[in-house]
Amino acid sequence: MSASPAPRPHAAVIGLGAMGLPMATHLAAHLPVTAYDVAETRRSLIASAGGTDAASPAEAARHADVILLAVRDQSQVDGALFGENGAVETLRPGTTVILTSTVGPDAARVTAERLAENGILTVDAPVSGGPVRAGNGDLLIVVGAEDKALDLARPVLDLLASTLTIVGPRPGDGQALKAINQLLAGIHIAAAAEAIALARGLGLDPATVVESLRHGAAGSFMFGDRGPRMVETYESGVAPEVKSRLDIFVKDMGIVTGIAKDAHVPVPLASAAQQLYLLGERAGLAAQDDSSVVTVLSPKSVNSPEGKAR
Repeated sequence: MSASPAPRPHAAVIGLGAMGLPMATHLAAHLPVTAYDVAETRRSLIASAGGTDAASPAEAARHADVILLAVRDQSQVDGALFGENGAVETLRPGTTVILTSTVGPDAARVTAERLAENGILTVDAPVSGGPVRAGNGDLLIVVGAEDKALDLARPVLDLLASTLTIVGPRPGDGQALKAINQLLAGIHIAAAAEAIALARGLGLDPATVVESLRHGAAGSFMFGDRGPRMVETYESGVAPEVKSRLDIFVKDMGIVTGIAKDAHVPVPLASAAQQLYLLGERAGLAAQDDSSVVTVLSPKSVNSPEGKAR
């Protein structure tokens, strides 16, 4: 007699932003999902995708076996878990929290310690890949977790990841590798911005430059992804759709340079990129797509609307 299939875990998703919503939507096609976001409009979207919306993190977590956090920073992690009507109020001992947010190794370890005091397990699992890949279950996920927590989280992680890398046995290990990922991503976006700014300064058509170079040795995923959006910034006269806010890289490059300082490892390129994102934030671009950082180096007013140098 064959064994009956394991029951599907009930997943709670807290945070329905650019990454959280497509992850929750994808999970809802396979598992029972209850989700919460501060924005009612985002909650209604998960309800229309087959999930159940909740009025608070505590309500979302009440019947959950696994809870997935997809919020912006450590302050939001603390609020979602430990604040008023936070998830810890209703989470049962033995439940697993999957931390997908990029918060840094120390913050992940502190969160895991606080959850352990309530008998709750933590899987440190920051994600990379963008909203489209999140909705297709095609993410890169790097994990730091003990075996018991990882086993409980596997049904959710396997649905979301095409590449799942187990970095180490402790919360914080995944964050360390994600910081290196963000170092590279942040530098590549800044380099793309410099290249397009120089192209405009030399009177070249930025669209031609991007299309040519993205297929050669100088190309990168970030150049191929952000380059066309940087070109769009100049051609359309309106800001591109926000797929990744600029202030996310202010946060993430701050994490990178902070942990590098603690490790006594020089990161001059990451530090320079961090300053570029800070300049963009100071220029009022914090909530715009990170590709808008190109306008810090080459303001729209420098060239004609057609993108030709004056």
